[in-house]
Amino acid sequence: MKTTKYYIAAITCFVIWGFFSLVLRPIHDYASLDILFYRVFSCSILMLLIAFTFKRKSIKEAIKTFKALPTFEKRKTVLLNIGGSVFLMANWFTFIYVMNHVSVKATSLAYLVCPILTTLLAYFILHEKLSKTQWIAVGLSISGCMLLSYANIMDMFFSIIIGSTYASYLVSQRVNKGFDKFIILTFHITLAALVLLPFYPVYSGPVPTEFKFYFCIETIAILFTIFPLFLNLYALSGINSSTVGMLLNINPMIAFLLAMFLYKEPFGLVQVIAYGIVFLAVLVFNSHHIFALKQRFVTISKDSK
Repeated sequence: MKTTKYYIAAITCFVIWGFFSLVLRPIHDYASLDILFYRVFSCSILMLLIAFTFKRKSIKEAIKTFKALPTFEKRKTVLLNIGGSVFLMANWFTFIYVMNHVSVKATSLAYLVCPILTTLLAYFILHEKLSKTQWIAVGLSISGCMLLSYANIMDMFFSIIIGSTYASYLVSQRVNKGFDKFIILTFHITLAALVLLPFYPVYSGPVPTEFKFYFCIETIAILFTIFPLFLNLYALSGINSSTVGMLLNINPMIAFLLAMFLYKEPFGLVQVIAYGIVFLAVLVFNSHHIFALKQRFVTISKDSK
């Protein structure tokens, strides 16, 4: 199917992010701002090196395409990309802060709330259509999140903040088309680095000396930032932001299992049921694609006999 590769890109991206705590928790003693600074600066330097070494042609094409746009489209493109950078910065900082100073559960809940916010924003702003089955899935997600927020209202508060920033990023980038995805991502991260740079001398702590810190930061930069964000933007070029948003639930499912079995955070029966409901919502929301894939494999099997 034409959209299968975009589904694979989105699923791969969110599976990777589900394991983010494995490299973030070992450096939880460092200030959230320091982690953000070094993460963004590392990503920007790496991406600029890649762009100017291997993507010069794409840079020239992007500049040529931008110059050829009408004035209105130029303004729209600038706003979309500046907005994307701001949403990413806000999402990263709040995620790091909540992960290291509130709980892994709260960040997990954030990415359960995010698909709901993404779907609603895409419906009202982008006018993406949803089937009755998909609306049922949204309702299931809301009920699962309500169950989780009942146990800890503050977790829900932080989750909505984190979720809204990433939902805004997904929706804004759905309409950000016509340019190489790697160049777009390089712009977002480099702009974030330039915005954060003046704050570094004032708000950063002592320069880290531990090898562990730099190893974790570079792993975060390459494996948990550049690669999955590129896959995310690629997925948005082929499937709706509401679909990508709902697949995002894969991330907190993995984080939930890590929090329960690895970090030994306490979970009650209500929370387990709530996550089960949200997992069901993901299957229901994407049931049309799952059934289409099943039918395709059945057909291939019959033809091969």
